[in-house]
Amino acid sequence: MSDVDIDAVLGRAWHDETSWELLTRLTELEERMGGHPGERRAADLVASAFEESGVERVKLREFEMWRWNRGRAELAVTEPIERSFGTLALPYSPAGDVHTELVDVGYGTPDEIEASDVRGKIAVASTTTPPEKGRFVHRMEKFGHAAAAGAEAFVFANHVPGQLPPTGALRFNAEAAMPGVGVSKEAGAWLTEYAERGGRAKLSVSATTERDTSQNVVGTLGPETDEEIVLLGHYDAHDIAEGALDNGCGIATVVGTARILAGMEPALERRVRVAGVGCEEVGLMGSEALADELDLESVAAVVNVDGAGRFRNLQAYTHGSDRIETLVEETCDEWDQPVAFSRDPHPYSDHWPFLHRGVPALQLHSQAPSGAERGRGWGHTHADTRDKVDPRNLREHAMLAALLVRELTRSEFPRIGNETLREQLRETDAEAGMRAAEVWPEGWD
Repeated sequence: MSDVDIDAVLGRAWHDETSWELLTRLTELEERMGGHPGERRAADLVASAFEESGVERVKLREFEMWRWNRGRAELAVTEPIERSFGTLALPYSPAGDVHTELVDVGYGTPDEIEASDVRGKIAVASTTTPPEKGRFVHRMEKFGHAAAAGAEAFVFANHVPGQLPPTGALRFNAEAAMPGVGVSKEAGAWLTEYAERGGRAKLSVSATTERDTSQNVVGTLGPETDEEIVLLGHYDAHDIAEGALDNGCGIATVVGTARILAGMEPALERRVRVAGVGCEEVGLMGSEALADELDLESVAAVVNVDGAGRFRNLQAYTHGSDRIETLVEETCDEWDQPVAFSRDPHPYSDHWPFLHRGVPALQLHSQAPSGAERGRGWGHTHADTRDKVDPRNLREHAMLAALLVRELTRSEFPRIGNETLREQLRETDAEAGMRAAEVWPEGWD
């Protein structure tokens, strides 16, 4: 292996503004919703940033998807008083008009929904899941359980104050079974009270879904080897905000990481395939298309940068891989950098199309500050803006990600067998939720 002055490469990264500049250009776009024109403009920005960072053979690769158009949404209580609330349709909500009773299902856990009479009613659920309720229950799971129990519509009430109705897909790449909308924490508190008083509400959504295309941005770094490491992050975002945290920070960190890896290229022992993927927010379609395109037997591991760069300290989701956990721990110890771990696998980000086919996966996220509420925070709301980002976090996480990828190129990992992964998901009670969200892989039965 050729000698590389890693300290010099990292030293240059300390004052590199590449990640911040890309984040700025992305957040200046009107929107980056999957399949929309703004997402294509974002792809072009990512491609230019890759090329300027030393990534080779950069290409845009199109894939088909279902493009969802938000339209309008209206929500009004009709009993015990008449009152309207601001609301947002949730991606892949169908058009529809519902006028029926409200029912509060608390945090929307399976037990709470089962204990509530939701049939024929509008179910109201919080965006959060407190620790005493067990694992975090994803929005799609809550929606799926409510639909299966016979609800007519779904209202997702933010747990973060500030008059911020949240958005987020109800299904992946397909129209959902019933209308769904998001409301602010403040509106949710009123809806809960009106539900307790036997209230009724009228919900109207005029969204549409149609066939279209999106694209991935893909290139390579390092030696031409039979095996490779895939480094990816999604560049799309919901259309209601700048998408700075989710996932402007992530794709900006990928670009910073690629720039550092280009500087230490002789130290890489496997090829690194670098990708900016589209349509994560509406169904992981970009990463699914990338996984379909590659020979996964040649992919030694995938590094999914979704959430890195948001807060000060790195958080590593190791998805059941003891070997990857050890590598991350050793690397961060060597460079005297803190890291938090989440070990349980989950299917709600771009590592999943690789993980459920046997590829070991590392997701790089950020550890929320002490005392922060559980959940997504500013993400998926109008408040996901560039002013929330500290450029130092982008630089530091890019440096750590580059060091981790370098180690991944020269390490061996056991594949993740389907039976092992299924058992891990069942141990965390994730299977029922994945089935409700319709993301349990075909053939696993």
